[in-house]
Amino acid sequence: MPGLFKEKRVFERVGEIVEKEWKKIHEDGSYTVRTCGWSPPGDHPVGCGMKLTVKDGKLVKVEGDPEHPISQGRLCVRCLSLPEYVHHPDRIIYPMKRAPEDRGKDKWEKITWDEAWDIIVEKVNGFKKNHGAESIIVFGGTGREACLYYYPLGFSSLQTPNVCYPLSGWSCYGPRCAITDYILGAGYPEIDFAGHYPDRYDHPGYKVPEYLVLWGKMPLWSNPDGFYGHSIIDMMKRGTKIISIDPRLNFLSSRAAYWMQLRPGTDTALALGFLNVIINEDLYDHKFVEDWCYGFEELKERVQQYPVEKVAEITGIPAEKIRECARAMATAKPTAIQWGLAVDENPNGVQLGHAILSISAITGNLDVPGGITLGPPAALLGKWRVETRSQISEELWDKRIGAKEWPALATALATTHPDETLDTLESGKPYKLRMGWFNSTQPITPTNTAAPQRWYKALKTLEFNVVQDCFMTPTAMAFGDIFLPLPTFAEHDGVVLTHFGRNAIFVGAMNKAFSVGECKSDIEVCIELGKRLNPENWPWESVEDFFTDQLKPELGIDFNGLREAGVYQPGYTYRKHEKGLLRYDGEPGFNTVTGKVELCSTLFEEWGEDPLPYYKEPPYSPVSTPEIAKEYPLVLTTGARKATSFHSEHRQIETLRTIDPDPILEINPETAAKLGIKEGDWVYIENQFGKCKEKAHLMPAIKPDVVHATHGMWYPEEKGEEPNLYGVWKSNINTLIPHKHIGKLGFGAPFKSILCKVYKAED
Repeated sequence: MPGLFKEKRVFERVGEIVEKEWKKIHEDGSYTVRTCGWSPPGDHPVGCGMKLTVKDGKLVKVEGDPEHPISQGRLCVRCLSLPEYVHHPDRIIYPMKRAPEDRGKDKWEKITWDEAWDIIVEKVNGFKKNHGAESIIVFGGTGREACLYYYPLGFSSLQTPNVCYPLSGWSCYGPRCAITDYILGAGYPEIDFAGHYPDRYDHPGYKVPEYLVLWGKMPLWSNPDGFYGHSIIDMMKRGTKIISIDPRLNFLSSRAAYWMQLRPGTDTALALGFLNVIINEDLYDHKFVEDWCYGFEELKERVQQYPVEKVAEITGIPAEKIRECARAMATAKPTAIQWGLAVDENPNGVQLGHAILSISAITGNLDVPGGITLGPPAALLGKWRVETRSQISEELWDKRIGAKEWPALATALATTHPDETLDTLESGKPYKLRMGWFNSTQPITPTNTAAPQRWYKALKTLEFNVVQDCFMTPTAMAFGDIFLPLPTFAEHDGVVLTHFGRNAIFVGAMNKAFSVGECKSDIEVCIELGKRLNPENWPWESVEDFFTDQLKPELGIDFNGLREAGVYQPGYTYRKHEKGLLRYDGEPGFNTVTGKVELCSTLFEEWGEDPLPYYKEPPYSPVSTPEIAKEYPLVLTTGARKATSFHSEHRQIETLRTIDPDPILEINPETAAKLGIKEGDWVYIENQFGKCKEKAHLMPAIKPDVVHATHGMWYPEEKGEEPNLYGVWKSNINTLIPHKHIGKLGFGAPFKSILCKVYKAED
């Protein structure tokens, strides 16, 4: 009979009574489950609402949930193609093992979970006994749900201090979080898109931004971390104007009031030029600066080194356009800035982030309606994941790779330093790493690492490896001894926590709709392995118990309450710095050393860095290395997102590969003509570090001396065994990115600004 699988629940949320049903059975025996998506398949924790219809154990329909307060029924093509993903014949849905001598060969055999655990536990205990827990390392990827769980997997279950995000310079999200922590003492800054409120833009306390600055970001495609990209379209309909700072033309920059098409890697110079105009033309918020900013006079003196004409010469943007844009940003109230990977993937990125936060602060746009929202440094599951590090001893924690060499990174991020990790793998110093656990990451594909050829050789030295994923990947084929299959978000219960708890817009429920094979989620793996290795750290008898224990103290509801509500919106309090809501001592101000926004950073100075933002040329550019530029005359930028894939994921899905079958190099038609390249030609991209092959797309809007390359491409349809590894080296743009070309504090790498040459592939 039709009806609810479970009884409805009601509870009060932000003054509103919410009543939803999470599972409904239909007359034909099928049923529909309401859920919020995260991953796998990969996506950031945006938590799009959807309804999944299952019949005879198969997912047959995916549709957007119009009652979801953020996505409001909209879905991207990755969600819509979910049935292809979950029922794909190449999915790995049972645990597997392979003999060590067969690494690189497709000689896997199916095993039970008990057999997998027995092998893993024996190996872990052996490495701990003979070489210390520090000989084990966990590698985690970007954006997936695993970001919440690979920390406790390492700290609490395996009890190693070495958890590694292997992207050179930790060049994704981490630098922005660290900069914010040091300059503001707060969680991740996000533009105010009224996501905290059930009535969204009609909320009486909300104000639509007059200007929205998208700095190195295209959120319509990336939907990053907790921000739903289509909200920008909603705000544009309500009058918001766009300022796009990006070397590439995209949908939003083509509709921007100002498109600041700068030379890749020169963003910090532009930010300092903006500050020069805002300060010298007296366009800043005097009261906020006087009450809440530290080091304004020092910043004012610094920006005199960056007159607009000099910045115009560096960036390639006309001086008057820089002035006009700066005036618009400063005088419009409110103006919100959303920063992207251009900050992180830049050795000069700490200074860029510092300058961007300084712009927001001195113009009075921090924590105001329609400006930039701020959260605590971590909350809910995001806080728990880092706090599990207390379950290992201080003596062991002190052995974390790179922590002493790079204290600025180690203080903010509970991981190893990624570049130091490669050095350790290669040298065996300060100790030899022997076991690796690869959790939702592909280090050798063109997403996670610089110099992936070196990582490939170095990771071969590990004696035992476990891989968690949904499909066989180049990483799993090359290094794996045990393969543990992951479910999709449609196949397990879970929680979506936007911005990983650093600025939670909402908390959403992932509701299990069906099962395929014998897959186990990240938290299930943590609990089951933890109970075998360190049961005192894992007291929960079920996933539901675990989530209830995390949710109830903060939200006052259990997991079933969240499940049946679908989404919990906590509401928002503006100007927390005035109310003592940012500091642990309850005093007004910011949670920094000075209690203010540090335009001049006390911590940077303590770590031997300039306390004020400054501009430094990319390590390889026409300006910094003119002799190299003679051979490699083009500036290469990489990493723009596509709607059809999440980094290196989704390459097996026919619908998505039909839309985007090949890796693309964007090149100006004039440049292409000089090189004898036509639309659709395969070309080589090469520099002194490596080369790869992509397909040329002629793009008139890109500058003649700039090219942009797709990242994350590999070829699941090709032979998987070594040496081919699904064609992982063919289009691997990261082979052109050098190792350890990072900033002074350990952050940033030149993924978005490196020199290259391009020529037609005759093979």
